[in-house]
Amino acid sequence: MMKIKEAIIVEGIYDKMKLEQFVDAAIIPTNGFALFSDKSLLEMIRRLAGKKGIIILTDSDRAGFLIRRYLQSCIPKEQIKHAYIPEITGKEKRKAAPGKEGLLGVEGISEEIIREALKNAGYQPAGRNDERLITKQDLFRDGLYGKQNSSSLRAELLNELQLPARLSVNGLLEVLNSLFTYEEYQVFLSGFLKNTFVK
Repeated sequence: MMKIKEAIIVEGIYDKMKLEQFVDAAIIPTNGFALFSDKSLLEMIRRLAGKKGIIILTDSDRAGFLIRRYLQSCIPKEQIKHAYIPEITGKEKRKAAPGKEGLLGVEGISEEIIREALKNAGYQPAGRNDERLITKQDLFRDGLYGKQNSSSLRAELLNELQLPARLSVNGLLEVLNSLFTYEEYQVFLSGFLKNTFVK
C-alpha cells in the first residue's frame, strides 16, 4: 500500500475505487466537469491543497486536461503536483464502447503505471503509522454518525467546514483526517458543538 501525504484528485468514482486498492491517501473525485459549478467541492480541494498539497491524476484525454487546467487556475502552483498517465488506446471493462478519444482513463490503466506516475509526481510518503486517526467510532461518540440527530448535525458541520453537503460519512472521515490531527479535531469539534448548541 502506498501511503501518500497529499490528497489525490481524480475525475470519477471509478478512478477513486481503482486507487483505493493500493493507495492510502485522501482521494477526491471531481465528478468530471461538475467541479466547474460545484463551489463547495472546489473549496474543499483548495483547503486540502493548502493543508497538505494535492496531486492531480486525471485522464490523458482533452477532458482530463481541461479539469487539470481549471484546478491550476484556482490553486497556487506550489500546492499542486502532477501525475500523468500515458495515452494508451482501449476501453474500460465496464464500458460498452471506448471514450470519445479511444484512450484508457485512470480506471483502465494498470496499477504499475499509476504507481510510477505517482512516484514521478514526487509524492510525499505519509508518516501516520503511529498517529491516532479520527475513526467512525469517534464520529458516533461525537453524535455525527449513527444517532437520531446525526444527519442534521453532520450537515451543520459540513456547512461550517465549507464541504459539499452530499459528502458521505466515509468521505467526511477521509477529509477530517486530511485537515486535522486527532487532537486538532477534538479542539475544533469542541468549539463547533459549543457554538451549535448555543444557537
